[in-house]
Amino acid sequence: MSDTTDNTLGRLKRPLLYVMSLVYVVAGVLHFVAPKVYTRIIPPQFPRPVFLVYLSGLAEIVLGIGVLFQRTRRQSAWGLIALLVAVFPANVHMARNEILPDGVPDWASGIARVALWVRLPFQVVLILWAWWYTRVKSGNGE
Repeated sequence: MSDTTDNTLGRLKRPLLYVMSLVYVVAGVLHFVAPKVYTRIIPPQFPRPVFLVYLSGLAEIVLGIGVLFQRTRRQSAWGLIALLVAVFPANVHMARNEILPDGVPDWASGIARVALWVRLPFQVVLILWAWWYTRVKSGNGE
């Protein structure tokens, strides 16, 4: 990459860390607020779906907070990567079985079905985003 690209990415790294943390913490809290939404997307061959929903929600909250602190950032980022890999079967199950979120109007159901499939490769983007924070540099805490 060019120096300009590196500088731009470097300036965005810290603000994007806060965005990433917020996304995971909010998503984790939603696992506790609306567990039934998440329970229905767990593949049927997985045991104890409610427990898995709470476990993954707790992991999202803990890891989302963990990336904020230099001391735990790298381990938490690796944990988020592992979590994204672990929940991927649920995302595939959701897409293959067209499990749409509650409240999607009929006119938007086609768009929602496409979004289920677009979400799958987007997991790679989320993994790369977390991976960015596994590369800790000395001096600036990143």
